[in-house]
Amino acid sequence: MTPITLTLIKIAFLAVLWLFVIAAVGVIRADLFGSKAAARAANKPARQPAQGRQPAQARQPAQAQPTPSAQQRAPQAGRGEPTSMVVTEGPLQGTTIDLATSGPITIGRATDATLVVSDDYASSRHARIFAQDGVWILEDLNSTNGTYLGRSKVTRPTQLPIGVPVRIGKTVIELR
Repeated sequence: MTPITLTLIKIAFLAVLWLFVIAAVGVIRADLFGSKAAARAANKPARQPAQGRQPAQARQPAQAQPTPSAQQRAPQAGRGEPTSMVVTEGPLQGTTIDLATSGPITIGRATDATLVVSDDYASSRHARIFAQDGVWILEDLNSTNGTYLGRSKVTRPTQLPIGVPVRIGKTVIELR
């Protein structure tokens, strides 16, 4: 081989090596500090209902938007709507979150999560539960070990029925 070919191969190998290092640092950074993509994905469905509203209501901040969904659920509470999320297994067993007062519920190891689980099998931002059109939706946020609804792995946003266990690592939760 000519010296120019060898030099080009060395440069290509070095570039691939640096891309690997940069990707590894990005994954470590996202695990420690949270990724911007996970934060954007967590806020996206909360903003969707505002698109069909009048302009004055569409300008409400994202934190105020869960309130209308809680108001929408209140009249349906007598029709079998869930009122709380309960941890049934794991270190946080017995923990209850009131669904009427909380907005989207994030679950993970991150300190800003609604339900903070200290589990080696949970990601920093593992899953999210939110209300949409009167039903509760479970969404896996690209976790490493997956989120399970009953015995099925959740791969896309899925309706969360009352009483069906959701497993995140060693923690099991249910809507009641």
